[in-house]
Amino acid sequence: MALSAFSALAAAAVFATPATATSYTNTISVQPYVHITPDGTITLSGTYVCNDPSPAGAVQLMTVVVQDSVRLGSNADEEPVCDGAVHEWDSHARIAWTPGLHAGEAGVEARLQRVNRAGGGIMPKSIDTLAEDVHGVEVVDHR
Repeated sequence: MALSAFSALAAAAVFATPATATSYTNTISVQPYVHITPDGTITLSGTYVCNDPSPAGAVQLMTVVVQDSVRLGSNADEEPVCDGAVHEWDSHARIAWTPGLHAGEAGVEARLQRVNRAGGGIMPKSIDTLAEDVHGVEVVDHR
């Protein structure tokens, strides 16, 4: 009898909880144009949606521009916010060490990544890709 009463109570607790729909869909996009400013800064921009189901790690937005044999990586200017809303992002990097970037076609890679820390410390344990966008872009040189 006590067991059936406990089962009924447990079932009531489960079904009394309001149903919610949670989507863990993460997306990222990059605009089709990358700009080189007059001071030699390359600028990428786009949007992302981050709905990270686990607060176990920090989220970062990484970008890479690839043109000919040159690769230039950078981070987004601000740390991503994982609240399920659409956010705009910008990434800037100086091309002083990669002077081979020029006007024309290039490839771009953008990734939302979660960095999981080892034992809560500062050393990364693993990096998980939450969303990725890889495609061709046009570099516009304003120098």
